[in-house]
Amino acid sequence: MSITIKQLPETERPYEKLELYGEKALSNAELLAIIIKTGTKEETSLQLAQKILKLNENQNESLEFIQDISIEEFMQIKGIGKVKAIQIKAVCELATRIFKSSNYKKIKVKKPDDIAKFLISELKFQKREILKLIILDNRNQILKIKDVAVGQKNQVFASIREILSEPIKMNAPKIIIAHNHPSGDPTPSEPDKKFTYELYKKANEFDIELLDHIVIGSENYTSIFSLMIKESKRTNTKK
Repeated sequence: MSITIKQLPETERPYEKLELYGEKALSNAELLAIIIKTGTKEETSLQLAQKILKLNENQNESLEFIQDISIEEFMQIKGIGKVKAIQIKAVCELATRIFKSSNYKKIKVKKPDDIAKFLISELKFQKREILKLIILDNRNQILKIKDVAVGQKNQVFASIREILSEPIKMNAPKIIIAHNHPSGDPTPSEPDKKFTYELYKKANEFDIELLDHIVIGSENYTSIFSLMIKESKRTNTKK
């Protein structure tokens, strides 16, 4: 017979422990147990939390893997019903949004790496392509990040008008666009390159500078501008 949370000493119960010592004193399993709230007749919420943590294939302390687990996969664990699964997914999304809103305005973009590293953490778990617009001021500080379009597993489409409408409205001087490849391969397609060039020309007509188009893979990225510069140099060398 499994011990219940109430049978544990107060200092070992997740709720009481957080109240006594603060949230930073709790383990990942204890924090997750608070979200789960209740266990089953056989297992406590803490034991259910430990089962979820065992789903981490990398066997490390990172919790990023939870974002990639579907509601249906959570529900395969006995004791995790639809409501609990939805609660966990909601908390994951809140954490993502808090991180995004509190961090991106601190970034000053001097090179593709500055924005790519930030976006990788958000986009690498996405199963569909998402096109993001990053709007910057004259000092290359981020004013706003906006999802312009959500596509399919291997393609996303947005018109040039959709992309430029917001920076025109904000009278912003610079933009970057970025999208992910759920396959994990950040190699841009020929349509990616062509669209980048067309957007660059159109943006210039409105005195908006397109600084780059970043393609995000699972743990890496490609700067289309850097790639096009390299390709241009190779072409000129052959001549």
